[in-house]
Amino acid sequence: MQVVVLAAGQGKRMRSDLPKVLHHLAGKPLLAHVLDTAHEIGAGSVCVVYGHGGERVREAFAGRPGVRWVKQDPQLGTGHAVMQAAPLLEEAGQVLVLYGDVPLTRADTLRRLLSVAAGGSLAVLTVAMDVPYGYGRIVRDAAGRVVRVVEEKDATDAQRAIREVNTGIMALPATSLRRWLGMLRNDNAQGEYYLTDLVGLAVAEGVAVETAQPAEAWETLGVNSKAQLADLERILQRDIAARLMEAGVTLADPARIDVRGQLQCGRDVEIDVNCLFEGRVELGDDVRVGPNCVLRNVSVGRGTRIAPFSLLDDSAVGCDCQIGPFSRLRPGNVLGEDVHIGNFVEIKNSRIAARSKANHLSYVGDATVGSDVNIGAGTITCNYDGANKHRTVIEDNVHIGSDTQLVAPVTVGRGATTGAGATVVKDIPPGALMYTKAETVIRSGWQRPAKAAKKS
Repeated sequence: MQVVVLAAGQGKRMRSDLPKVLHHLAGKPLLAHVLDTAHEIGAGSVCVVYGHGGERVREAFAGRPGVRWVKQDPQLGTGHAVMQAAPLLEEAGQVLVLYGDVPLTRADTLRRLLSVAAGGSLAVLTVAMDVPYGYGRIVRDAAGRVVRVVEEKDATDAQRAIREVNTGIMALPATSLRRWLGMLRNDNAQGEYYLTDLVGLAVAEGVAVETAQPAEAWETLGVNSKAQLADLERILQRDIAARLMEAGVTLADPARIDVRGQLQCGRDVEIDVNCLFEGRVELGDDVRVGPNCVLRNVSVGRGTRIAPFSLLDDSAVGCDCQIGPFSRLRPGNVLGEDVHIGNFVEIKNSRIAARSKANHLSYVGDATVGSDVNIGAGTITCNYDGANKHRTVIEDNVHIGSDTQLVAPVTVGRGATTGAGATVVKDIPPGALMYTKAETVIRSGWQRPAKAAKKS
């Protein structure tokens, strides 16, 4: 089975310099959704027809295997677009025609359409609309057989009253497609070559024209404006939320979750409102995510609690941890079991072993922290010397006093302690106490300077 994806539309109504099919839906380009679905249904090859000025489209998917590209210039309709792809198609097998700006069609719907066309028929995906304005109407004879598709601008008043419309998605034999493309004409109101005219050509040859319908009408919706893009975003997010809840996830409000990638959840996961998941996120059993959190390419172990307003990025969090509120995990972190990262604490590129804590107002970057370590409020690992990054090592059972500066590279030995306000520039031996000695001065009767009186 071969797939042709029509992605040459200019997208003028998007009011953007970005090609329409590169606008993002749920975290990835519209065209990526279509290509992923083609891959899911087992397409042997995919040919994408892109348009004038669309080199950015081709560049955006340059590393994608199994995709071939052909340019349509000038753009003379959907039939003309498929004509450009025809030389790249194999002689035998089925051809499925999809659209780069129709991203939500499910794989099961397309499999059903392909099965309808399996006997050599031309199969069209149709849908019934209460307001079919702008769509080509499916015209049937008295016996209910499809005889043609009439575009809105070419339809009579009676034909415009038809509610069953053509989505443009079709499947047909490659041999028939080649023959019928050579018979298309552009004698219509638009002066274009309509792919939908293949229906009339099939009927004329006595080839059966079959139809299939999607499970949901929104599977066939396209994007022509930012408003439509926003509508599809909400439709897709509602569908994702529904599937999460069917799998047992508790969502405080299904309308206030956004998944822009893949979210995999264990049992008894709870997600509060306004949470965003990007990339690949895995939540283990009994994980709780508080409101207004962002998780991007993160794995979270069983029983962990993520408090509100926390940002976790490219990190692995162990079981039974406590993160937040207002915590930031920058990329490259690995947290062990029962680690506590508290409010206004930032962790970057660090490994923190079991039961260690940084509960308040600290920065831990490029560090290796052992188990049972307590990092006091205001602690900073000074990992950057202005040119290079250096690593801080804090071994097991260390107590770091509040307001400590650890100037890397430096190692704090097992069981050591630093006093409040210490500046650590040398390695501390295991079990030692290190503090920065400073004289305390108290002056009795000291007067705070007063502001000078204003001149009148």
